[in-house]
Amino acid sequence: MAAATSGATAAATSAAAAPDAPRAWQTVLEHVERHLVEGSLTPGDRLPGERALSAALGVGRSSVREALRVLEVLGLIRTHAGSGPNAGAIIIATPGGAMSALMRLQVAARGFPVADIVRTRLVLEASVAGDLAEAEASARPDLSAAERLLDAMDSPDLAPPEFLALDAAFHLALAEASGNQVITATMAGLRSGIEGYALAGLADLADWAATSARLRREHRGIVEAIRAADATTARTRIHDHISGYYAEISPEPEPKEASRW
Repeated sequence: MAAATSGATAAATSAAAAPDAPRAWQTVLEHVERHLVEGSLTPGDRLPGERALSAALGVGRSSVREALRVLEVLGLIRTHAGSGPNAGAIIIATPGGAMSALMRLQVAARGFPVADIVRTRLVLEASVAGDLAEAEASARPDLSAAERLLDAMDSPDLAPPEFLALDAAFHLALAEASGNQVITATMAGLRSGIEGYALAGLADLADWAATSARLRREHRGIVEAIRAADATTARTRIHDHISGYYAEISPEPEPKEASRW
């Protein structure tokens, strides 16, 4: 991730030095972002390979790789090296102000102690779930982005890192649905840290298929409770969902938050 950040920063600095002569990588970046904004690319979709993008846009493959590094730093895609059905880049989020503006926070969050990240999530996300469920009937939250991510996670072709990237994006989407900009900014800043400890724990899971199936059920249950305006159940389910995965991958005791609600 540090290398990706360095590459993205260098590319952005060079581009800023010559605003009247956009570099080829920017053409690729703008092409992908346009499709994301228009909705023709959504979370769970895979981008064409480097060769296909290079030919379609008339740029070199090195420019395609540079654009993909920038998109990954921004949290919009996750890349997977190698060959086969899981190789290449998969969309994990759509552009959002908090996501791109807080890029540096996302990277810095990787250095936070895992127990602190989990404890913060328990406080923030229980509050988010409860607030979403308690919203007035005339101002029900828009959960469509979160539900699209859940649909993407149902794909049987997802590799575990891709699933977990979409999982983190789902939790951020709930924060964004709340409309609370401070909570959304904090969750965006924690996102890479969340993905980091989730990925690190993969080796400690006895059965990924069973765990991922459980996580999908829990995600759906959280959304169902929010839609049913059941704040207590929504808070309980998201608390148990977060603490349950942490307990499964960590020998440490579950972090204690000041107040469950």
